[in-house]
Amino acid sequence: MNFFLVTRAGSIYDPNDTRGIAEAVTRPDMKFVAVKSIEQQDVLLLHRARELALKQKTAQANQIRGLLIEFGITIPQGFSKLKTLLQILEDNQERLTERSIIVFTRLYEQFKNYDGEVEFYDQKIAQTIDQNDICKEIMKIEGVGPITASAFVATIGDAKVFKRGREVSAWIGLVPKQHSSGNTIRLSGVGKRGDSYLRKLLVHGARSVINNCEKKTDKRNKWIADKKHRLGYNKAAVALANKNARIIWAIMATGECYRRSTIAA
Repeated sequence: MNFFLVTRAGSIYDPNDTRGIAEAVTRPDMKFVAVKSIEQQDVLLLHRARELALKQKTAQANQIRGLLIEFGITIPQGFSKLKTLLQILEDNQERLTERSIIVFTRLYEQFKNYDGEVEFYDQKIAQTIDQNDICKEIMKIEGVGPITASAFVATIGDAKVFKRGREVSAWIGLVPKQHSSGNTIRLSGVGKRGDSYLRKLLVHGARSVINNCEKKTDKRNKWIADKKHRLGYNKAAVALANKNARIIWAIMATGECYRRSTIAA
């Protein structure tokens, strides 16, 4: 016999949901996901829409490049190079037919539409940052730009839900997986079980910092350069992303300002 749970609001949970709720009630120490506010959902909607437009823009660019190669025309990597497509078509008219030029022009117009969509969402996200002092403070961290700061604040919401910075890093998937037994502790690669969007933003931002860390002499960049030499580029990027996630949590949880390391090592 199946049982259904009906709430005061009229929502109906199926038997599986009902059993899950009953199981959760018997475990007072269980951690629950914080309910997002309407403002958080609005900001995250901008990020999801931007991510979709960016994927479509990238796919369109790859499609144009692939089709041009069939005509013996190559375009260097990068969106900026593709924006000169009309000039490229004009310079290679001897390799193309009138019909193919029309098709490539239409494909280019679609690419420009996706590019405009990405710029639109970037502007909307920038507007939300102008109204958020925490985002402005987080952006002072090297490797954390407006997109990362906005996504982090909108996703986390109340940072005090997490007891410490390591819990945030684990939730994002930036800490090693454990395969421990008894007194034997075995650590492997990062878990990658958390929010993949935040993890990607943090790691990409960390890579931009690592590329220039050896040109700077402050304590933080010395630490990054040491990680890069000892662990390699990718592991250093994850380590820095982990560190940045903890710093962001501390700023959100305590309300303190970011203290940049300016002392030479």
